[in-house]
Amino acid sequence: MREAAAVRETGREEPWRVSGAWRAGDPPGRRRWYAADKPLALEAGGELPSVRLAFETWGMLAPDASNAVLVLHALTGDSHVHGAAGPGHPTPGWWDGLVGPGRALDTDRWFVVAPNVLGGCQGSTGPSSVRPGGGRAFGGAFPFLTPRDQVAAEAGLADALGIGRWALVVGGSMGGMRAVEWAVAHPARTGALLLLATAAAASAEQIAWSGLQIAAIRADPHWHGGDYHGTGRGPVGGLAQARRLAHVTYRTAAELQDRFGRTTGAGGRFEVDAYLDHHAAKLVRRFDAGSYVVLSESMNAHDVGRERGGLRAALARVTAPALVAGVDSDRLYPLAQQRELAALIPGADTVRVIESAHGHDGFLTETEQVSALVAELLADG
Repeated sequence: MREAAAVRETGREEPWRVSGAWRAGDPPGRRRWYAADKPLALEAGGELPSVRLAFETWGMLAPDASNAVLVLHALTGDSHVHGAAGPGHPTPGWWDGLVGPGRALDTDRWFVVAPNVLGGCQGSTGPSSVRPGGGRAFGGAFPFLTPRDQVAAEAGLADALGIGRWALVVGGSMGGMRAVEWAVAHPARTGALLLLATAAAASAEQIAWSGLQIAAIRADPHWHGGDYHGTGRGPVGGLAQARRLAHVTYRTAAELQDRFGRTTGAGGRFEVDAYLDHHAAKLVRRFDAGSYVVLSESMNAHDVGRERGGLRAALARVTAPALVAGVDSDRLYPLAQQRELAALIPGADTVRVIESAHGHDGFLTETEQVSALVAELLADG
C-alpha cells in the first residue's frame, strides 16, 4: 500500500512520525488544565489513576455561574473551538464561526468552555500521556473508556470551575454522544441541550466502519500493541489509512463525484485519492494513533440506555429543553437516529434538518444553520 505524503521518508526523525499528540514542553497556546484529585472509577471496571483535562474558555463567567456553555468536540477535534492557528494550535478553531463576540455563542454574554476529551491527545490524559510516577507513556496499557467515563471527568472540570449547571450543552457526532450522556446522567446540570448528527446508541454499521479504522491502525507494523511511544516510529501509516476510510464516510458520494469524478493528476493518479491523502497527512501531524483507537472504541460503546432500562427509560430522564438536528445527506449518522432521539427526549420537538451537500461533516460546515439552532435555544437566556 502506498503511503500518504504524511509518511514519506525525509531523512530525519520528526515528532509526528511517532505521534501528533501535544507533549509537555510544547507551546500551551490557550489551553488551561484541570487535574482530578483522585482516580476515576471506570464503567467497565478498574480505574484511571490520573485524570487531567486540557480545556479552553472564552468570555467571562457570571458571578452566579449562570452563563456557562459546554461545547463538546467530535472524534479528531480538540479544545480549540475558536481562534487562529498558532503556537500550540496547529489548526484554526474548528467551530470558529459559531463562537465569539456577536456570534451565536456570543462571548460578550456567554462563558464558553471546551475540553479536550479524556482519552484524547491534545493535552488531556490519553495513551500518549506519561504514566503517574514513571517516564513511559500509557500506550497499550491505557484503559477502555466509555462516554460515561468521559462525562464523569468533565463533571469534575465543571465542579472545579464552579459551574453547577450548564446553560447549554452542545455537541455533534462523538460530542453529541457525550452531550446526551450529560443530559441523562446529570439532568439538573444541563439547562438546555443541542444534539447534532449523533445517536442514542452506536449502530452496527457505525461500529463496523470504526472497526475497519481500528484494524488499519493495529495492522501497522509500528503499532507494537500500542506501545510505540519512544520507539522512534509510530503507526502513522495505519492512522493515515484510518483517516482515509473515515473521511469517505464523512462526505457524500455526490460531492466526491461533483468535485473529482474520474479526474487524474500527475502520474495518472486519481484526484480523489490525492484529496484523501491530503486529509490523512493533516491528521497524522496533529493526532495520536492510540487516542484514535481509544476514542473509536468509546464511540462504539455508546449506548445511553445501557443499565438504565433501555433507551426510552434513559432518555425520559432528560429534563432540559432540547433541539435535535441531523444532516439531510449524512450517510454515517442518518436522520433516523436523530428522529429517534427527538421522539424519546421529553423536551425535544421534531427533528431539525440541516441542509448540506457535505454529509456528516455538515454539522461543522453549515455554521449559519447551526447558529440559528443555538440562538433559538438561548433566546430566553
